[in-house]
Amino acid sequence: MLDQYTYIFVIGTFFAMLDAYNNGANDVANAWATSVSSRSITYRQAMILGTIFEMVGAITVGARTADTIKNGIIPNSAFQGNAGVQMLAFTCALAAASTWVMWCTRHSAHVSSTYSLISAVAGVGVATVGASKVQWGWNGGKGLGAIFAGLGMAPAISAGFASTIFMLIKLVVHMRNKPIPWAVYTAPFFFLVAGTICTLSIVYKGSPNLKLNKKPGWYIAAVTVGTGGGLAILSALFFVPYVHAKVIKKDNSVKWWMFVYGPALFKRPAPAEAYTANVPNYAVVQDDEEEANSSASSLGSTSDIDPKRSEAGVLPISTPVDSEKRLAATEASQPTYKELIAEGQDRLHAKLLKNRGPIGWGMRTLRDNPVGPGQIYELRNMRMLCKRLPAQIVVGALYGLHYDIHAAQTGIEGTPEGARMKRVYDHAEKYPNEVEHTYSFIQILTACTASFAHGANDIGNSVGPWAVIYSAWKTGNAAAAKQPVPVWQLAVLSAMISLGLITYGYNIMKVMGNKITYHSPSRGSSMEMGAAITVLVFSQFSLPVSTSMCITGATVGVGLCNGTRKAVNFQRVGLLVFSWIMTIPVAGTLGGVLMGIVLNAPHFPGT
Repeated sequence: MLDQYTYIFVIGTFFAMLDAYNNGANDVANAWATSVSSRSITYRQAMILGTIFEMVGAITVGARTADTIKNGIIPNSAFQGNAGVQMLAFTCALAAASTWVMWCTRHSAHVSSTYSLISAVAGVGVATVGASKVQWGWNGGKGLGAIFAGLGMAPAISAGFASTIFMLIKLVVHMRNKPIPWAVYTAPFFFLVAGTICTLSIVYKGSPNLKLNKKPGWYIAAVTVGTGGGLAILSALFFVPYVHAKVIKKDNSVKWWMFVYGPALFKRPAPAEAYTANVPNYAVVQDDEEEANSSASSLGSTSDIDPKRSEAGVLPISTPVDSEKRLAATEASQPTYKELIAEGQDRLHAKLLKNRGPIGWGMRTLRDNPVGPGQIYELRNMRMLCKRLPAQIVVGALYGLHYDIHAAQTGIEGTPEGARMKRVYDHAEKYPNEVEHTYSFIQILTACTASFAHGANDIGNSVGPWAVIYSAWKTGNAAAAKQPVPVWQLAVLSAMISLGLITYGYNIMKVMGNKITYHSPSRGSSMEMGAAITVLVFSQFSLPVSTSMCITGATVGVGLCNGTRKAVNFQRVGLLVFSWIMTIPVAGTLGGVLMGIVLNAPHFPGT
């Protein structure tokens, strides 16, 4: 054990955990933005499911892609058996990558944590052993050439898969004269597709511990198709009767647990008075429970400002007199963009202050205990800080639970962004809520599949360098980096990924999803299946690929299925592509400069 370099191991561990946290706040938030934007699940449900499937995917499959980052970019022979330099190299790479992604996440700039880490490793390699030793080529699918090939390939392939699946749904369901029965009765087929993809994630990729990837082809085919077929049969027996009673019979007395009745629900008598099915309004891009409850009472109101207006600044329902007043007031004093954002934040904070839970307590504590004038180290301010610190922790941990993501995605009313998003939504065809409700269940399955695939693929970003640091520190041998990744390291970093999603994922999710194109469950399930298939294909060849690039490509592909490019916010897509490209030189330069400074720092002779 290299006891003299324990401090490097500790620093490397910190940055590995920070990198995993940023991965959850940036990449995972983007992966779940599709499901949240489609309203198939809430942000809180996404947190729970994301935590479960990220950890399962990372622990059972994640060690595979970690090997590429560990050994595919900088060959072990380049370190000449010096384990200390090897530890330092990968610590600097983690520090550079995590710092860059953290800065981007803070400013709601979505980047690829995968390419950030890979670029940082390459930069460190140049500073450590020279550019000639870095594997710039294909290197059996593990070099930088193979990895960066995914920068252009992954989004295009994902767009192709996703658009194909959605066009199939359009052909089979949406284009029918009576799409609701078609959506209900064809649901088992799409459960078959989604179930097969999910099973492939586990079996075809294989767990290193269970050695499922060593099974013969016939075994893999039998298990995947058998599992998908079994899921289709279960959906035909339990899901179809339940949805049939809910959206075709429009029996609003049916509860969620009644799916256990199975085919008996077909014989359940239809209600005497059934006008509309009790399903969510998926056509509403932005909605708030309080706003929905007050919409009826708002009709005919004479107030100028609706206090329940959402964060995005949607104009309230008002009378013609109110409109004239508002127009006159607008002409007199037009608020700036920053003022509109601040107004939305104030409305959100006012709502949180009324909350009776921990978030409300924290907000009220911060409001009632402000730091006074003078220096922060003065006694009265130190007392206030002691009161504010627990509240600040509570608010920071729970703020995302109450954030209005849908409102933030639609843009600010009265700004060019708000007008652009309105144009995007207007060019997207809206389908019956009963049809979309059917696919919301399928999207939950595809979302879990995408999360599993992300955990399996992106855990290698952080655990690969950390495993190298740990192995070199523990054994004192640079060649030990080829050893398998310990399960406990996968578990720790997958937990950090989940923590990043829970506490800070909203900051990236608000600029994704509906910010690119209009989302609905049928679209969202197609996007997630297309992205999941792409990630699985790349990971099968041990190629780290950005999940964010895959889901973004899938989102654009499905958006273009509306038949016009106006249904896609290409300005947002352009910003995403720009941030992806800039990640490569910035992260690489940060890693290389940091490693060069530390490795060549002046020191006293003999030290």
